[in-house]
Amino acid sequence: MKNPIYPCLWFEQQAKEAATYYCSVFKNSKIISENPIVVIFELNGNKFMALNGRTKFNFTEAVSFVIECEDQAEIDHYWNELTREGKESMCGWLKDKYGVSWQVVPAILGELMSDPEKGPRVVEAFMKMKKFDIATLLKA
Repeated sequence: MKNPIYPCLWFEQQAKEAATYYCSVFKNSKIISENPIVVIFELNGNKFMALNGRTKFNFTEAVSFVIECEDQAEIDHYWNELTREGKESMCGWLKDKYGVSWQVVPAILGELMSDPEKGPRVVEAFMKMKKFDIATLLKA
């Protein structure tokens, strides 16, 4: 495929502000191009479009971006940065200051949940968490 599929995030008039913010949160990120209507940017090699629309649309949890983290330090970084001026939810979910939903999850979560014996205890443990705590999941 010559042109990959990528998301477009619709903002009222904060496209450049939001793209700059997201590029500050994620390493290896940059603004690729911009004009008064559209900002194209990359987060860790993933392309995004931010659009300055004239109509206000609200973001919902029906679409979220998953950040798979290798360790607790990564979870803490993304959780702290994205909840600043945002809102915490349960089970690793949050909304950032623009209302975009994110899931900050440990990379080992799928493996832990797939274990027939340990899986139910892991699910029970993270159902009580807002931000994931890897040490607690490993002990479950």
